[in-house]
Amino acid sequence: MAVELAPHQLEAVRNIHNGSLLKGGVGSGKSRVALTYFFTKECDGRLKVNGKGENVWPTKPKNLYVITTGKKRDDKDWHKEASKFGISTGDIGQLDGIKLTVDSWNNIAKYTEVENAFFIFDEQRLVGSGAWVKAFYTIATRNRWIVLSATPGDTWIDFIPIFVANGYFKNRTDFIRKHVVYNNFTKFPKVDRYVATGDLETLRRRVLVDMPYRRHTHRHVNNVPVSFSRGSYDLVVRQRWHIYEDRPLKDIGEMFIVMRKLVNSDPSRLGATMELMEKHPKLIIFYNFNYELDMLRTLMNTLSCPYSEWNGHKHEELIDGDRWTYLVQYTAGAEGWNCISTDATLFFSLNYSWKLLEQAKGRIDRMDTPYVDLYYYLLRSMSPIDNGITKALAGKKNFNEAAFLRNGA
Repeated sequence: MAVELAPHQLEAVRNIHNGSLLKGGVGSGKSRVALTYFFTKECDGRLKVNGKGENVWPTKPKNLYVITTGKKRDDKDWHKEASKFGISTGDIGQLDGIKLTVDSWNNIAKYTEVENAFFIFDEQRLVGSGAWVKAFYTIATRNRWIVLSATPGDTWIDFIPIFVANGYFKNRTDFIRKHVVYNNFTKFPKVDRYVATGDLETLRRRVLVDMPYRRHTHRHVNNVPVSFSRGSYDLVVRQRWHIYEDRPLKDIGEMFIVMRKLVNSDPSRLGATMELMEKHPKLIIFYNFNYELDMLRTLMNTLSCPYSEWNGHKHEELIDGDRWTYLVQYTAGAEGWNCISTDATLFFSLNYSWKLLEQAKGRIDRMDTPYVDLYYYLLRSMSPIDNGITKALAGKKNFNEAAFLRNGA
């Protein structure tokens, strides 16, 4: 096995066990660590030569299943990494007896009948008690498994699927009964506090394998000031007026949609983008909404700048060359791919999710990037909505519209 591991990766392999949650920052090499664990501990890593000169396992090895994002599956990232260990989905070059299956979280239910295999759940998607979590529970009872995540959880509620799958609680209800106190004075369920958190800390230490490592890169995060129309903003928020359709707003949800469109589509954002394209000829641009994509497409065509896209409709690859832009929609492309051919990322508008923003930043912050200094630019107006989102993200929290309104939008 000609695979080299960094010291932080070797330490993680030593600490992983069945049911572990491997925490590693984006670009830290979690997939290589997971495969090394599978190869050396789940399959013993011992090949022997039989009388025919063939490589064979001393015992029947487990089949390997990887549940990951659709993009990682389609880009065959796991196939490429597994091939370094001699594992593949085909017959050529495959280690005797091991079958590799890579699929997306959307298809997890297809594998609930699998038994006596090993599962790697990549880019943790286990939230709440929906279909994916139920399928995960079924798979976990019949197989050995580990979970990989860069951001494993902000609250104890986030750890429920891992705790239940490890047998620490019967189900979600059992966890809530023992550790959660709800606020009785709200219309919707809201956690007031957790109890017996010392016990939860002990359980988390059992499952969580942290993989910190000293990055060779330095992140330079810059807020780039842009404008917005104060008069139009007040018309939307104070008068509850739909400035694009010249009518009253239907509800609070529509108010936020119009408010964000007003702020995010201000022409000053295109001016700032042009300046950054001059400074960084190869630039990744993240955006939220289709109207932003339309603006960016128009700009790229006007400037005759080559560009490609990754969103819900187009899954194009990065362009080679000395000048290009990659237009990426946050939700569709904040994770599951990487780029080591540029040192700069522009966030055309702010996203509500801190985790999604961190994942997006990690696309260029890889162990094998040749760059030391990485540059991130966030276009930000002084509008209340941008200020509110910025404040939430700075506290490593997701922006909450209801809380924003309560605090006086």
